[in-house]
Amino acid sequence: MKTVPAVDPRTIDEHVRDGWWGTDTLTDVIRRQRADNPDGVAFVDEHGDRMTWTTYDELSDRVAAALMSLGLDRGDRVVVFLPDTPLVHAAFVGTEKAGLVIMGLGHRAGEAEMIHLVRKSEARAIITPLTHRDESSSALVARLRAAVPSLEHHVVLRGPSSTAAIAVMNSTMALSKPADLRARIDAQRLDPNELFLLNSTSGTTGLPKCVMQFQNRWFYFHKKAAELGALRPDDVFMSVVPAPFGFGLWTGHFTPTILGAPCVIMDHFSARKMVEIIERERVTVLCCVSTQFIMMLNLPELAEHDVSSLRIMFTGGEAIPEARAREFEARTGSMVMNFYGSNETGTLSGTSIDDPTVKRLTTTGRIMPEMQVRLYTPEGERIAGDIGRGVPACKGPATTIGYYDDEAANATLFADDGWMLMGDVVEIDAEGWLSVVGRTSDFIIRGGKNISAPAVEDEVATHPAVSMVAVVPAPDPVFGERVAAFVELHEGASLTLDELREHLIARGISKEWYPEYLFITDALPRASGGKVAKGELKKDAAARVAES
Repeated sequence: MKTVPAVDPRTIDEHVRDGWWGTDTLTDVIRRQRADNPDGVAFVDEHGDRMTWTTYDELSDRVAAALMSLGLDRGDRVVVFLPDTPLVHAAFVGTEKAGLVIMGLGHRAGEAEMIHLVRKSEARAIITPLTHRDESSSALVARLRAAVPSLEHHVVLRGPSSTAAIAVMNSTMALSKPADLRARIDAQRLDPNELFLLNSTSGTTGLPKCVMQFQNRWFYFHKKAAELGALRPDDVFMSVVPAPFGFGLWTGHFTPTILGAPCVIMDHFSARKMVEIIERERVTVLCCVSTQFIMMLNLPELAEHDVSSLRIMFTGGEAIPEARAREFEARTGSMVMNFYGSNETGTLSGTSIDDPTVKRLTTTGRIMPEMQVRLYTPEGERIAGDIGRGVPACKGPATTIGYYDDEAANATLFADDGWMLMGDVVEIDAEGWLSVVGRTSDFIIRGGKNISAPAVEDEVATHPAVSMVAVVPAPDPVFGERVAAFVELHEGASLTLDELREHLIARGISKEWYPEYLFITDALPRASGGKVAKGELKKDAAARVAES
């Protein structure tokens, strides 16, 4: 039986002793919720279909049984490529029960990204819906298999949760639930300190890296979120962040389940639909990125809906405009809460409902004491007292194991003494309040999604008309930033934004990477060292957008 990557025993002992980690996984939690409240609601989809705790436990058992029938080894990777319905959470837990590791793919991923992540994770199976983007998912999987032959098995999970159907494609074997399934699950399932999920993060190389997630870090973060937001079992959550990503994991997959609270999710985001659902389901805790709540505020019909049930809105992933946050609180009567951290580090700081309003809306809260934080200069020198402006490093119960099968990336992520390094510049005051100043890495943050500018440049450069390209952020009042491409063309060539997008669509590139502004230039500006002067281009993009 292969070894599953896991946290080292010394770290486990430390955090268990301090009370931050335990021995439970979500399998244990769901079984208890079922025993205590079998007909209670675990999830509600956008159409109002409800998944009970009993259905959640039984459906995840059926997923586990289907995966166990494939002859996979404990620790093998399974791609879960499902829209954000209750089924994706049942698939996650079923994979955990089978002792297998999830490769979580956002449902908007392009095929090029999918192929890379299937290959990187060495996945042997994939779980999909019956159809994807108006074609059979079997056609998609056939193309993935052609590129990555190690992908052997295809499982389809479809239907509303109450009548969900599971099928192993190209198999004549009838699926059944073995009488000893519970015992088999308990013998094989993952423990809370083992790798249970890989999710992707943007990289400056243009190829996403896979972050190794284990469950105890999310149980820790649940404790902090519940404390800071005074979260309760009678809350009604709504998470509109995709399930495989960090924000979506804690707001959709972990915290509501641990509390025993229902969670409302949407398979396709729409601000209008979100407001309607908040009113219909009497949502009390909304979890979204800044772009989504700004889109909600921009709805002309917002005043026609009763959203007074909201008491908290958790947001993060990008800068929060203070004026819009104040507007949100004024129009909904709720409190805006914020965290700071990354997919790799977990949260370093967070605001509390007891914080002064000005601190809650202008900082990311106080540093969490158990998340040790240091500050360094950009040159790597330790800043005295870890107070002031600098680049943070951290360690503690929220950090991940690192990147999967990527020694070069881990060498950049971890310092020699094991502290995890971050790519941001922050300010920390003497009372521990943390404020984000900016980023040291070359990313565009569009609607909370990190987009690697070099990765987009690599794709734009494949167009035959393009000679040189530089990609920078253009400011946007709703999304925070949009992708702007400055392009030098080959002599005699021409290019429009629509032509560029068609080219990227044909290459299977994720929609988030499509440039939204195309600026043709005779020559890209250069810095003294010969590199493209991106600072000048950012100013140019901002000026052009302001004039348009």
